[in-house]
Formats: sequence, C-alpha cells, structure tokens
Amino acid sequence: MATTRPRAALRHLDPAGQAFLILRAAFTVAPILFGLDKFANILTDWTVYLAPEIDRLVPGSASTAMAIVGVVEIVAGVVVAVRPRFGGYLVAAWLGGIIVNLLLLGDYFDVALRDFGLLLAALALARLATSRAPATAGAQGR
Repeated sequence: MATTRPRAALRHLDPAGQAFLILRAAFTVAPILFGLDKFANILTDWTVYLAPEIDRLVPGSASTAMAIVGVVEIVAGVVVAVRPRFGGYLVAAWLGGIIVNLLLLGDYFDVALRDFGLLLAALALARLATSRAPATAGAQGR
C-alpha cells in the first residue's frame, strides 16, 4: 500500500508541479550522463563538436577540453538536483555556450537549434523552481 502513495501524490500534483519534476529529473540526469560520456566517448566522438576557436582557448588537446566540459556538465546536473532554481539558469547558460560553439563550427545547425529548445526548457525549469520554492521572510514581496 505504501508504494502507491507517492504515485497517487504525483498524480494529484498540479500540472506546473508535474512539469517542474519532469524538467528537474531531465536536467539532472541528462547532463550527468552526457558529462560522463565525455570521458568514455560511447555515444560519439565529442571532440568533433569542438570549434577550433574554443579549442585554442583551452590548454591541452581537444580530448582534455572535452574532459573539462564533462566535469562542468556533471556539476551542472548535480546543481540542478540540489538547487534547481540556480541550476536551471546554470544549464541555460551552459547550453548558450554550446550553441555559440556549434555556430562557430559552421555546422551542426540542427543540434544548435535543438540545444536552443533545451535552453528554453532550462529557463522554464528555473522559473518553475522559483514558483515552487517555499516562501521565506526574506523572499516575500520580491
């Protein structure tokens, strides 16, 4: 009987609450998994997505740059899990950087467009997190 309780509670959440939970889960899990894959290159060779202009800014090889990207993505996913209001904006900013990188490549415009949609979803997460946060004396009236 206790196992059906959380499901029933989720079913009775308002649509905005459900959307918040879906986005929070997605922007926690996806960055962590993609970040881990930057070390394993199972999904793809991530170095092909690195613009030469960006590669020149990062010391070391393109593989080193992608490892740094992986660490940032893992951290972003953890931040979304712990502080979704801030994490949503962090992921949105990170996606903005990815979009600029892809545009500098002059290729992968389809991926840049997809990432723009994800950026908008990350902003929606941050806004929903703001509305889901418990009111505190310092935050009232803001």
